[in-house]
Amino acid sequence: MKSGIVINAGDPLAQVELAARAEAAGWDGVFTYDAIDLGGSDMYDPWTLLGAMALATSRVTLGAMVFAPTRRRPWKVAREAMTIDHLSRGRLVVPVGLGALDDSGFGNVGEATANAERADILDETLAILDGLWSGEPFGHEGTRYRFGPMTFRPRPVQRPRIPVWVALRWPGERSMARALRWDGAILQTSDPGEVTAIVAQMRSRRAEDGTMRPYEVIAQGTTPPDPVAAGAIAQPFADAGATWWVDADWERATPASLLARIAGGPPRVS
Repeated sequence: MKSGIVINAGDPLAQVELAARAEAAGWDGVFTYDAIDLGGSDMYDPWTLLGAMALATSRVTLGAMVFAPTRRRPWKVAREAMTIDHLSRGRLVVPVGLGALDDSGFGNVGEATANAERADILDETLAILDGLWSGEPFGHEGTRYRFGPMTFRPRPVQRPRIPVWVALRWPGERSMARALRWDGAILQTSDPGEVTAIVAQMRSRRAEDGTMRPYEVIAQGTTPPDPVAAGAIAQPFADAGATWWVDADWERATPASLLARIAGGPPRVS
């Protein structure tokens, strides 16, 4: 199981330095987050941060937990992601979800807030990203977006495209079907038993469809700096079938606490 960490405190220069330290400490992934305004807290644009992190690192996977494409123009996301993919030499993943409605960047500014509408927007956006990243002429006629053919060059470094991970709202059928269409599922549960059930269902459906491509299962949680103690928390998720553990402290993270967690190293799992 690979291990990533969310860097969600400090000014931009401090966050970029933390990303470099995470790579040096043996972490496999470094993630920021995507928000406009959450209670007036300090926050920064994820694409700008990822560009700087790409140049400060050479090995770790980069992304955000999670991007909210439901309030972004898909053609702009396609270009931004392709640029980071090139800057990082093919290390970007694009985790996506409907977005957190406590962010003032939704209802407060007139963006869609109904789950069904945002799900429609997300599905259209992912189809557009897939088409534009192909490097071939691509147009779209959908419910939300319509445009004539455009050809986005260059193509992403990664082929057939940049990997997309989808936040899974289990046991919702639409959410499950969406996650299985792409490259990974971000689980929103702290119960390893539930992870076991989700992974079993995913494996069964992928086998029925004859899908052979690699697939990631991402579990999340908070662990202490001691890698053995951290491993005791993460190991049940690895045993349940998770392929990634993403460490995140969404409540109390500070630059100092993140540095201590990063320096402790990834959870030690077998």
